[in-house]
Amino acid sequence: MSERSVMNSYVSDLVDLETPDDVALADRMKAGREQILAELHKVIIGQEEVIAQVLSTLFVGGNSLIVGAPGLAKTLLIHTMARVLDLKFSRIQFTPDLMPSDITGTDLVQEDPATGRRQMVFAPGPIFANIVLADEINRTPPKTQSALLEAMQEHRVTIQGRTYNLDEPFYVFATQNPIELEGTYPLPEAQLDRFMYHIIIDHPPYGEEYDVVRTTTALQDPTLERPVSGEDLIAFQRLVRKVPVAEPVMRHALDIVRATRPKSDTCPDNVKKWVAFGASVRAAQYLILGGKARALTQGRYHVSFEDVRALVHPVLRHRIITNFHAQSEGVTTDVLSDRLLEAVPLPRSGM
Repeated sequence: MSERSVMNSYVSDLVDLETPDDVALADRMKAGREQILAELHKVIIGQEEVIAQVLSTLFVGGNSLIVGAPGLAKTLLIHTMARVLDLKFSRIQFTPDLMPSDITGTDLVQEDPATGRRQMVFAPGPIFANIVLADEINRTPPKTQSALLEAMQEHRVTIQGRTYNLDEPFYVFATQNPIELEGTYPLPEAQLDRFMYHIIIDHPPYGEEYDVVRTTTALQDPTLERPVSGEDLIAFQRLVRKVPVAEPVMRHALDIVRATRPKSDTCPDNVKKWVAFGASVRAAQYLILGGKARALTQGRYHVSFEDVRALVHPVLRHRIITNFHAQSEGVTTDVLSDRLLEAVPLPRSGM
């Protein structure tokens, strides 16, 4: 039985959102996504899958890690996205000497010109933005990397015992260069797990690369419209969480994640052979949340098995820790994800 037939047998009572206002907002989200894509493609050529995953991050309200060689427009993409959405953008270049206070901000002593009295005044750091680009995040020590943890998870920072809330919407996009590994500090697994997606940006095909060279070496000054606002994104994030999910789809996402764990009774033999540690519960959460966003942007009001399975690679890519056997045999987490999709079958109708 096809995936569509299986899904149809489960969603007869899950085809609508709660209210007509939710349906109208879903239509607005789908149209807004198409408008954002149109504006981005005035500057960014190709990279459709990368852009789709970045937009999914925005609609869910998560943070993502973007990995790619230099010169592939990682910074340009995120900066252009911030311009299109009219959101405050901040770029932090991570270096070995970067301190946590260089990210969060610090208290400074200032003198009041009127009274001459000195007082401590908080000077906000670059984390106080809507979209923060943590460029080459693995080039700074773990102490400074951890300065992002509270901001990513709680959308707030604590300095000198005082807590400051960050403006909403708030996103962190971190980049890494996979080529230069000397002098880098790999992100701890606990911090990697906080990223919704591990997005890989690769060299474009010949035709797209030709267009990049042609357009970027000519005079260009595109005018970017702003079809979606920060308030819209916040409304979209709330809407995403209202999308219904049939129980078999929810269980299928969980089955995939549990199959990544070598100690699980359901894991396939290749996981036992190649995996040291499997994915956390966050993987299942993001498969469902990403699936909800994907469904809405395709004009559907429920999550299908295909929505979940389409996101397995970016969700699991940084959450599966391979062992020596996998590394020696050149087995990547993407290869393991392919094997998992083969090993975890779709449920049968009527189960």
